[in-house]
Formats: sequence, C-alpha cells, structure tokens
Amino acid sequence: MSLAMLKMWISILAMGLMAVAMVTIYLSRYRIKIQFLKILTAFIAYICLFVGALIMIFVVISGPSA
Repeated sequence: MSLAMLKMWISILAMGLMAVAMVTIYLSRYRIKIQFLKILTAFIAYICLFVGALIMIFVVISGPSA
C-alpha cells in the first residue's frame, strides 16, 4: 500500500470520528434524558472530535505524498 493510499484511509478514519462525534453530541443534547448518559455521550463525542482533529492536522501538516 502506498503512502498516499495510507494517508487517504487515515483521513477517512478522522472524518468517521468526526461523524461519530456529531451524532453522539446530537444524542447527548436532544435525545437522552438521563443526566449520567448525557455527560458520558458528550464526553465520548468531544474525545472523538479531538482525536479526529488531531489526525486531520497530522495528515495536512505531513504534506503531499507522491
């Protein structure tokens, strides 16, 4: 597998983590009524968002691959 293909899969993973964060924060704010579960899902969402952002920054900073 080439470096460019590997970076593509890594960036798709980051976008997936951001999508998971989006869904879980929606569930946390509008659907879940139990306070403990709201806090837990929001925490998971923000962790996914942070990790996804770090991965995307890594992919962008590492530059183009030929």
